[in-house]
Amino acid sequence: MTSSAQSELVTPAGATTVLVAAAILIEDGRVLLTQRKRGAHLEGAWEFPGGKVEPGEDPRDALARELREEVGIDAAVGDIVEVTFHRYPMKAVLLLFYRATRCTGSPEPRALDVADVRWAAAEALREDEFPPADIVVLSKVRKLLASAAR
Repeated sequence: MTSSAQSELVTPAGATTVLVAAAILIEDGRVLLTQRKRGAHLEGAWEFPGGKVEPGEDPRDALARELREEVGIDAAVGDIVEVTFHRYPMKAVLLLFYRATRCTGSPEPRALDVADVRWAAAEALREDEFPPADIVVLSKVRKLLASAAR
């Protein structure tokens, strides 16, 4: 496999599959969300922070890098919460959702390479605000938020 094919695989339908790592980062009963920038695919949608895994990059390392680049935090990346595949018209995504924890001393998340950031409670996680690929994980995130509140 060539290096360019490691994170973008051609599916039988001819669409490119992109490997993405995303964080489920919960603090004080709320989960961290980022908003996609204007001009991006699905602009304005809220999602779990993360991004594309570069060729040869470990997905956990990619997620830690994306959290630094997008929201300016250092985070410890833990276990996988969910794996999902979604096909869009022009590409497909294989998403790896990981639990993550902000490192001690890391600043509050801020919008560096995203349109906005927010902390959301379970009742604020509305399916119509998320990309289709993220919807499958929402029920698990709500359960994690409920158990964190106990």
